[in-house]
Amino acid sequence: MAVYTDISEDQLADFIRRYDVGTVLSFKGIAEGVENSNFLLVTDRQPLILTLYEKRVDPNDLPFFIGLMEHLAARGISCPTPIRDIDGTALGTLAGKPAAMVSFLQGMSVRKPRREHCAAVGEALARLHIAAADFPLKRKNALSVAGWTELVKAVADRADTVSPGLRQTILDEVMALGQAWPFGLPGGVIHADLFPDNVFFLGERLSGVIDFYFACNDMFAYDLAICINAWCFEPDFALNVTKAKALLDGYHRVRTLAPEEIAALPLLARGAALRFLLTRLYDWLSVPPGALVTPKNPLEYLAKLRFHRSAADASAYGFTA
Repeated sequence: MAVYTDISEDQLADFIRRYDVGTVLSFKGIAEGVENSNFLLVTDRQPLILTLYEKRVDPNDLPFFIGLMEHLAARGISCPTPIRDIDGTALGTLAGKPAAMVSFLQGMSVRKPRREHCAAVGEALARLHIAAADFPLKRKNALSVAGWTELVKAVADRADTVSPGLRQTILDEVMALGQAWPFGLPGGVIHADLFPDNVFFLGERLSGVIDFYFACNDMFAYDLAICINAWCFEPDFALNVTKAKALLDGYHRVRTLAPEEIAALPLLARGAALRFLLTRLYDWLSVPPGALVTPKNPLEYLAKLRFHRSAADASAYGFTA
């Protein structure tokens, strides 16, 4: 989440007029994340989230994202529900950009995840995978092996300005992972970005999952590998094996991992680390001046990548099935 586009009072009033959501009481930008412009809009009936989809989001993908949230909510997954206007349309235009409103979820993201949080995230991810099994739309994962090449082209020439030798490390990893990537594992719709700031808790209870704008079709175990990277490392970038085991055990309790998925975890986690190294490096080098957003340090994922390269099997993450 972030704010790249300012909205005037007149623009907001024209947009809201099409929705039966009550009278606007307050409206402010949300300065987290890096993809879209997001605002908390409070009416006399309810709080809502208003999102403007910026240039990195393909408008052709929006029906997938909107439809997926509606599909998951209808199957009991606690996630934002799109708000439709008086004509029954969930997507509109605001400030010349595609826009949508979704329901507001109660809860807070955790800054220091504990074992209990990781276990709950594993369970929630498995439930999401199962609930989305009959979602009819499909979207290719643009940030898997094939997509890394384009990111490399965008960042390679300046990578060494961030860390000496980073360019060659990236080139070597893209080649090695491209040759070894385990296509054909069980798959379906994945969240693909389930970081702590995209999961809400009320106390110890997981209260909701947000931000489905990277969701796509890919291998379930790759989604799990993303979560290992996002939830299970300490501030010094050392893996917390207790957290990793809790995450994997939580997932496995709800959806049994196949032996081939378990065997592929170190390689998939390595690929997930490379993916976020590349996207964070792109953001670090490309955030426009004046944007209300703080890019995240890409070198965090260089450290995680090095750990995954040393992992011989899933036991490195504390998991035995």
